[in-house]
Amino acid sequence: MAFQVSPGVLVQEKDLTRIIPAVSSSSGAFAGIFSKGPLDEVISIGSESDLVSTFGKPDNSNFESYFSASNFLQYSNNLKVVRVQNSSVSNATESGSSFVIKNTTDYQNNYADGSASVGMWASRTAGDWGNNLSISQCPSATAYEEINKTTVADASTSVGDTVVSVTSATGISAGDIVNFGDEYEYRVISISTNDLNIVRKEEPSYYGTSDSSGLQATITNGAQVRRRWRYYDLFNKAPGTSTYAQTRGGSNDEMHIAIVDEDGGINGVKGDILEKFEAVSKASDGKSPQGDSNYYSDVIYKSSNYVYWMDHNSSGSNWGTAAAGTTYTDVTAISDVSLINGANGSSASTAQIKTAYEKYQDAETTDVGLLIAGSGDATHIDNLITIAEKRKDVVVFASPERSDVVNVSNSNTQKDNVINFFNGISSSSYVFFDSGYKYMYDRYNDVYRYVPLNGDMAGLAARTDMVADAWYSPAGLNRGIVRGAVKLAFNPTQTQRDELYRARVNPVTTFPGQGTVLFGDKTGLSNPSAFDRVNVRRLFIILEKAISTASKVQLFEFNDEFTRAGFRNMVEPFLREVQGRRGITDYLVVCDETNNTGEVIDRNEFVAEIFVKPARSINFISLQFVATRTGVSFEEVAG
Repeated sequence: MAFQVSPGVLVQEKDLTRIIPAVSSSSGAFAGIFSKGPLDEVISIGSESDLVSTFGKPDNSNFESYFSASNFLQYSNNLKVVRVQNSSVSNATESGSSFVIKNTTDYQNNYADGSASVGMWASRTAGDWGNNLSISQCPSATAYEEINKTTVADASTSVGDTVVSVTSATGISAGDIVNFGDEYEYRVISISTNDLNIVRKEEPSYYGTSDSSGLQATITNGAQVRRRWRYYDLFNKAPGTSTYAQTRGGSNDEMHIAIVDEDGGINGVKGDILEKFEAVSKASDGKSPQGDSNYYSDVIYKSSNYVYWMDHNSSGSNWGTAAAGTTYTDVTAISDVSLINGANGSSASTAQIKTAYEKYQDAETTDVGLLIAGSGDATHIDNLITIAEKRKDVVVFASPERSDVVNVSNSNTQKDNVINFFNGISSSSYVFFDSGYKYMYDRYNDVYRYVPLNGDMAGLAARTDMVADAWYSPAGLNRGIVRGAVKLAFNPTQTQRDELYRARVNPVTTFPGQGTVLFGDKTGLSNPSAFDRVNVRRLFIILEKAISTASKVQLFEFNDEFTRAGFRNMVEPFLREVQGRRGITDYLVVCDETNNTGEVIDRNEFVAEIFVKPARSINFISLQFVATRTGVSFEEVAG
């Protein structure tokens, strides 16, 4: 207790209620090629809709990556994904130069200062999806609307005309909305000298010609022409001066921004408005009425799902400076920018894939339990095994190469290919091999595709955690049913399954009337051991992860009997619970003076030995049927 120098009452608490915490072993991890999304960054995905919105839909070049991830999500809602930075991938930009922003961290560290020299805007992530984007920036009240822009110079207009001549078309652009002094508004399609080609404003933004109509009424020669920004009716009023800037002596700091699906490749509708940002500020210190940053660069960074700000409009002055006493140039022209030259890149090398998976190397910063290999060669799988054995808390799920089983007509050749492939991969209890590929429907492209089974295998393990426990086998008719399989590229027979199992490969088989089933639970360990079964390996991962996490509270305590008893009292109830849930058959915890000798204590160490007998899954069933004569007693023959 603390020493007191005068009479008083000292109240202290000691917490003797510590327990072993629950730990996760069912979080999947994957790295692959996608058409959009952050590069080289771990992203949590909870559903297939999340996967599509973040990383895009599958195509002919990346479907194996996409479905390895999405197939896992059929069984679980906890997947970490890294998009591989493959060769020639690039963001769409105004300039169209080859340029990559990997993720938000890369943007903030390297490009948020506007020094990239690629124009004013770039797509939020790399890929050709960004080529659909256009950004329309209305920087002033004049750009928003001009009441008397010019006059009509056409004395012979008629209802239905789609061309109107004006005195001067200077300052009018395709897309602007014009009015000729009556109640109707029209959209300018194109301009030829001083002739405006128009359609009704209500016509589709992609300016269809077969159903478009022109003037709704004749117009007066010499009538004033009002011009408006094409997106004016999406905003409440023209941009002006914000209250924040006005109170500090600044002016003209507001602007409107519209992000548009120009080509229709994002939402399926040409000209669809994806996002709008109203009355954002050119002032670097601009604030909204709620006190949040209203500087347009910050707003776009925090709120846009589609673009990054890259630089200011070169026609403006003082943009990006503080508001106090600053007048921002009244730029009168709309800035319309179409992004170009975004690219998905080519297929990734083994080295590039390895770099992406190394995001999962540190067990302390990234909590995952199931490493999905997707497609790849033996070197790729060995790289993942290296990660797993370093972490010691994940299992790698791997399939053979596509060429081993897909479009191979002879099943014995397929079997030999699979065995030969996995024979070249190192022995480890932290890897799980399956026998091939499944044929499934791609609803995004209305085709059927062969995809590797390892996403499903990891999914079965995750689902086993949810319906039972990690130490149950994920195989068999109770927990091993594979979803979404139309057929298998390789459907091994009993004899072939025997050979595969001896070679550490877990067969996936379709049984008539019973579905497609995982029919094995071996790890990739060559030596006979309890750890050559995946349920035992995952049992020890749970035990080691949970107990080691709880053991951190013992650090910097005294190595005495009180501390050792506290450790035993924490671990033994946990093991008793695991035993009650059929994970182990017996256990023993030794943590006393027999293994914490004076020498151990003097080295500032703490030793605990935990002995467990793991429960084993049934792999072989023997049934004997004995026929007896009518008068024979069963007691005589049942020995």
